Amino acid sequence: MVDPMTLSNTRSARGTSRWLGLLTCVAVIVVLPLIFRDAYWRGIITICAINILLAIGLDFIFGFAGQLSLGHSAFAGIGAYTSTVLVTALGANFWVALVCGVVCAGLAGVLLSAFAVRLKGHYLAIASLGFAVITYQILVNWISVTQGPLGIYGIPPPPSISIPGLQTINFSNHQAFFYLVSAFALLTYVLLRNLTRSPIGDALTAVREDEISAASLGIKGTKWKMMAFGIGCAIAGLAGCFYASFIGTLVPDAFFITESFMILAMVVIGGRGNLWGAVLGAVLLTVVPELLRGIGDFRLVAYGLALTLVALFLPGGLSGVLIQSARRFNGSVTRAKSETHA
Repeated sequence: MVDPMTLSNTRSARGTSRWLGLLTCVAVIVVLPLIFRDAYWRGIITICAINILLAIGLDFIFGFAGQLSLGHSAFAGIGAYTSTVLVTALGANFWVALVCGVVCAGLAGVLLSAFAVRLKGHYLAIASLGFAVITYQILVNWISVTQGPLGIYGIPPPPSISIPGLQTINFSNHQAFFYLVSAFALLTYVLLRNLTRSPIGDALTAVREDEISAASLGIKGTKWKMMAFGIGCAIAGLAGCFYASFIGTLVPDAFFITESFMILAMVVIGGRGNLWGAVLGAVLLTVVPELLRGIGDFRLVAYGLALTLVALFLPGGLSGVLIQSARRFNGSVTRAKSETHA
């Protein structure tokens, strides 16, 4: 029988830990542009925030729903091109275009999932890869809309926001844009975290582990898989919208299938199924290649070797190693306390 007081204290400690973690993330977001003052590194940390959106969206699909998608970059492309065409060709407001891009990417994910939801393992991976190839070819050849290989140039940043009593926020400034993307990334992370810790997360985990057993409990795997795929793809679309407005130029090669493998590597290396592992992977695989540019082409060898070693010897990813280390530390502390009391 669990002591109600102990259970209450445990929940209170977890709640305090979550708030401390959230406040730490906010503090890091605020401080980073103050540390990196040059435009180059502010651009890198902004791309890092965009990659975090891509990684946690894929982790929700792959890590929690168990669906291996190799076409995640395609949904980022759908979001990017939808919002960009609406802004540049039709003169739509950026925020309206962003919502349309997110919705279009999410609907595309739901439609793909509706056809491929019964596929598993490498069959689903091949289907999603085929979708990515088709999407790329459409972006390249639908020249009247996407401008094809020539690309779309002069994409404006989000419009400035005027807050009464405060200075106008101009998103053409890298610092302001970083804060904007980071705020969306943090909000998305919190929403997904709460979702995975709710009964919805339990249903997704049940479907991932054993769909037949889940069905015997009344959990419809098809419905939950479609929902997870749609949400993950919508987040990818959001990342694509921010990418287009930040870079200011949009070409199909930015969403080639190799980008999907990079996003998947972020999730696998960081550790799938816990969201913060995907964040860790996104940060590492965005920042480390930039730090290795000084060694020229040898950085590709070092980069590939590191990925191979982690994949071979750390199946739970880097976050899995940290979790195991924390558990061992807590266990040693508990044993030390018990021996002291004894």
